[in-house]
Amino acid sequence: MLPSSENFARESRGRQPSVGIVVDRLDWHARQLAAALAGRGIRAVPVRLDLCAIVTPSEAGLQVDGFGERLPDAVIVRDMSAGTFQAVTLRLGILHALRECGVPVWNDARAIERCVDKSMTSFLLARAGIPTPATWAMESYEAARRIVERESAFGPLVLKPLFGSQGRGLRLIRAAADLPPAAEVTGVYYLQRFVGVERDGFHDFRLFVVAGRVVAAMQRHSAHWITNVKRGGRPVAAVVNDEMAALALRAVAAIGADFAGVDIVYGPDQRPTVLEVNSMPAWSGLQKVTAVNLASVLVEGLLAAAAAPIARGAMA
Repeated sequence: MLPSSENFARESRGRQPSVGIVVDRLDWHARQLAAALAGRGIRAVPVRLDLCAIVTPSEAGLQVDGFGERLPDAVIVRDMSAGTFQAVTLRLGILHALRECGVPVWNDARAIERCVDKSMTSFLLARAGIPTPATWAMESYEAARRIVERESAFGPLVLKPLFGSQGRGLRLIRAAADLPPAAEVTGVYYLQRFVGVERDGFHDFRLFVVAGRVVAAMQRHSAHWITNVKRGGRPVAAVVNDEMAALALRAVAAIGADFAGVDIVYGPDQRPTVLEVNSMPAWSGLQKVTAVNLASVLVEGLLAAAAAPIARGAMA
């Protein structure tokens, strides 16, 4: 393996290597990644998946935004825009195809699919024996109502959008009357046991994992049970203990992600529980409370992972 950016450049066949950054828009995070790549002599190319295409007559079978029929040396997925089911399927297909072509993709389509669908995240975490809130997901309003009627006796449930981020659309369900009609939840009920505890406000942890290592962490404080920074949560630097770190690494391994944001909360039993694993995590809030340059850590991890396949291609 050739872990340095110098070797990465050398093995890119005598030309400046290029890394695609999959974006919906050129936000702060994408600019940070581009700067980290530029600092290592690597060209960053914004890639919009909606402008890519499967083109089987071409050599690679693909046309990649910003690259034409030439393939990038590696790809990092910062964000994906919303779209119809067919459009999102095609965009994920582009990422699958890039991996089939030997292009290192962080995170690849399979990990993204597992995290974007929160019910699959919950399934995989529970299947791996990782502490995570009890979860129910179904399309039937009647079935969801029966779950609430039965489970609310043991405490409230949280209704979440199956596809969602940054704390948007969360509802606390204390009784069956709180359950909205199917049209308000796009036909899917994703319910989790509420494990938050009010301890002079609400608190949870976000751990940032890259290449099998916890590289930074923060605790989020809020007067509200939704602690996301975008919803008003206040980030504070945190030093995580071995139990939390090990739990985060197990969660990311269960999903199969190269990097991820892992949300952990201490429940009523005083034990850490994994709430979510995010394969396209924002880190602007975390960056404010850590001295670690998170974009640089991500780039170094990607380059180390990309060095080996590029070296194999150069020797082929």
